[in-house]
Amino acid sequence: MRAVACAATLAVLSVVVFWATEVLPGDAVGVVAGPDATDAERASVRVALGLDRPPARRYGEWVAGMLHGDLGTSLVSGRDVAGIVAARLGASLAVLAPAAVLILLLAGVLGVAAGLRPGSRLDRGLSGTTLGLIGTPDFLIATALLVVFTLWWAVLPTVALVPPGESLWRHPELVALPALALASGGFGSTMRLLRASVAQTASAPFAEFARLNGVRGPRYVRTVVGNAAGPAVHAFTVMIAGLLGGGVVVETLFNVPGVGYELTRAVESRDVPLVQGLSLVLGAATLTVLLVGDVVARSLDRRTADAAVTP
Repeated sequence: MRAVACAATLAVLSVVVFWATEVLPGDAVGVVAGPDATDAERASVRVALGLDRPPARRYGEWVAGMLHGDLGTSLVSGRDVAGIVAARLGASLAVLAPAAVLILLLAGVLGVAAGLRPGSRLDRGLSGTTLGLIGTPDFLIATALLVVFTLWWAVLPTVALVPPGESLWRHPELVALPALALASGGFGSTMRLLRASVAQTASAPFAEFARLNGVRGPRYVRTVVGNAAGPAVHAFTVMIAGLLGGGVVVETLFNVPGVGYELTRAVESRDVPLVQGLSLVLGAATLTVLLVGDVVARSLDRRTADAAVTP
């Protein structure tokens, strides 16, 4: 049922993405034809690019091609959109993966520690810090890190200039700053969600019963964390989905040649098929992450409930 809901959401998203790009000011004709092109030359380019056809027809053709794995062709470069996405995806994952791991480690440890001791000095300090991070836009966090680690303490490169023919995965020094900026933006909300889940679980009757029976230390922590695993997975998947959107800002600021950076360039050049394809891929990836997280969380909740009633 949830898979059907995700498919319906993706269908609605395709309509929103297509018609949103239709109202963008300007189009790719000016970029392809050049600033000095005559009206006749611009009209010829418009026909060659297929922009003279009615929008409804172009949408139908786009959806039909998408169902067969064809996301269209870039109006500016003439390259296949699916090929561009595949080429840029590796760079995006090179930043997203370490950022997600960093958030998982920091938010996991600190969220559990704060949730087990609600109202403590640690809990209050982390709550204030995370509120500040949540209220700060991603581009301000990234800019502050850029100033600190490239101007005041010049230990990291300013932009991710990948040598030709090499992968971003082979250059951790280029990934460090974008990944840290992305992790800083997602840490606050993730830690608060984990803290709330652990605190709620620790206040449940079974946790009180465990404490009264002398369960202490690592065993008690495992008991609470195990029962809070379902909501924790939800928190982590929501964070991953948020990183996909935040990656657009970070990649653009640090010139990371990923999907978000390519999307920004496509919007600037009014390359409508590329904007549509990249936006739809990002939306589909977000829905997939949320769906997988929901399935895993429900499985964990069901297993915990079964264990609770087993004598």
